[in-house]
Amino acid sequence: ERELHTLKMKIQEIMKGSFDYFMQKEIFEQPESIVNTMRGRVNFDEYKVILGGLKEHIPMMRRCRRLILIACGTSYHSALATRQLIEELTELPVVVELSSDFLDRNTPIFRDDVAFFVSQSGETADTLNALRYCKYHGALTVGITNTVGSSISRDTHCGVHINAGPEIGVASTKAYTSQFVALVMFSLIMCDDRVSMQTRRKEIIDGLKQLPVLIKEILKQDQEIKKLAEELYQHKSVIVMGRGFNYATCLEGALKIKELSYLHSEGILSGELKHGPLAMIDNEMPVIMIITKDNVHTKCINALEQVSARSCQPIVICEKDDNEVLQRVSRTLQIPHIVDCLQGILTVIPLQLLSFHIAVLRVYDVGYHHCMEIIYHPFLHVSG
Repeated sequence: ERELHTLKMKIQEIMKGSFDYFMQKEIFEQPESIVNTMRGRVNFDEYKVILGGLKEHIPMMRRCRRLILIACGTSYHSALATRQLIEELTELPVVVELSSDFLDRNTPIFRDDVAFFVSQSGETADTLNALRYCKYHGALTVGITNTVGSSISRDTHCGVHINAGPEIGVASTKAYTSQFVALVMFSLIMCDDRVSMQTRRKEIIDGLKQLPVLIKEILKQDQEIKKLAEELYQHKSVIVMGRGFNYATCLEGALKIKELSYLHSEGILSGELKHGPLAMIDNEMPVIMIITKDNVHTKCINALEQVSARSCQPIVICEKDDNEVLQRVSRTLQIPHIVDCLQGILTVIPLQLLSFHIAVLRVYDVGYHHCMEIIYHPFLHVSG
């Protein structure tokens, strides 16, 4: 039998305070939740990162054949968001898998693979089954969860607790950004002995230090985001578009709009625009584009021109001083600049707020969604 655990949490953590909904409160808690994820783990003065739960296994991870990140939903997007950085800093092949699809394919797993299982609750059924499958095949298993004593944290060889605090809102927000930071910290540890990567490491650690202040800056735009929601909430569909480090943000933003406001939304890689999606773009279709100053900036400007040529007026999430974007569009949500691999944390927050406001305007209960319904069929009866 499982042992009983007493949950110790402050009363403020499970109260809405001055907010109308738990999800709204959790979006605004992100400056604090990210600090909690890094507390005691990142030494900003000495540029050192320590994850106690992984310490003994890091030498084995450095010798592995590949890294596999396995998750569902929002957790899958946090893995996808950090894949490019993990590849860059570890110089290992990184595969990101949806738990259900991973199991359907009977994927080959080897003893020198390292498999990460990312889950807010630590109880996601498909991810748990994938964990058992990988363990059976001899891979080293790592859990990234927000729940102490959960099945994933108990069944993995090692792991990281993200310390985001209780997430009561059904749609995951602060857990996404904390999972993102936890995976960034892992990649920083993997390259801490590489002389050639020290400049990059320092740049990223400086970025982590700035994050809480920059998130607060974006949260101040809440009313501006609400006005954009008023323009969008009566539409039938929304397209969210980006590439590079921001592709996962597009998928996550589209998922949030879907699950909260029951409005069809699709996250599209802007590199795929000419391979079909461009057919949907016209002056009636709302498009949100994410364009930041990174290595794909020129390609994103090209996609913006393609969209604009079809009489569409996209809403663009861009950096404050990006004049190339600002002179091309009339509707923007401007975010502060940060190192390219952490942009995904700043660009997702306007989309979290936007999905929240669209749901409220469409008069839906933000604390509940149909994915969680138990459907009772009148002709089915389970005995016992």
